[in-house]
Amino acid sequence: MLSHKELKARALAHAEVKDEYDKLEEEFALLDEFLKARAAAGVTQAEVAERIGTTQSAIARLESGNSRHSPSLATLRKYAHALGCRLELRLVKESAAGGINNRDREVS
Repeated sequence: MLSHKELKARALAHAEVKDEYDKLEEEFALLDEFLKARAAAGVTQAEVAERIGTTQSAIARLESGNSRHSPSLATLRKYAHALGCRLELRLVKESAAGGINNRDREVS
């Protein structure tokens, strides 16, 4: 069985997949932060759900990036707080090439 890292590398070798992935880079980075924060806190989806008064399936949707269920800022703040974190949002100028300057971008 392929690891997530191997599967990702194999998929990104295809130009069409890489283009779509790049369009979603910020969302993926944020989702990765969520998963890392929950793992660092040592809590399950069910425990996060209980702490913020929702269901485990709602947390699973939030962590999967399901575009049909975009969470509100209030929900994201509750999620962060349940993990002992604070949610920060920042606006950064785009580079001249039209993309985000990765040196300046913060997702935390």
